[in-house]
Amino acid sequence: MWHTLLVAFALMIVMEGILPAIAPAAWRRAVANLIKMDDRTLRMMGLGSMLTGAGLLYFLS
Repeated sequence: MWHTLLVAFALMIVMEGILPAIAPAAWRRAVANLIKMDDRTLRMMGLGSMLTGAGLLYFLS
C-alpha cells in the first residue's frame, strides 16, 4: 500500500511540474489569476477537483 501511495504522490509531483516547465509565463499568469480569486471560488474549485479525482479512482478500481 505504501508503495502505491508513493507512486501516486510521485505522479502528482510530475503533473504539477509539467506546466511550469513547458510554459512558465502562462503558469505565472494562471497563479496571478488564482491570487485574485475570492476564497469561496477557490474552495469550490478545490472541491470540484477532489470530487473529480475521487470519481476517477472509483471508476478505475
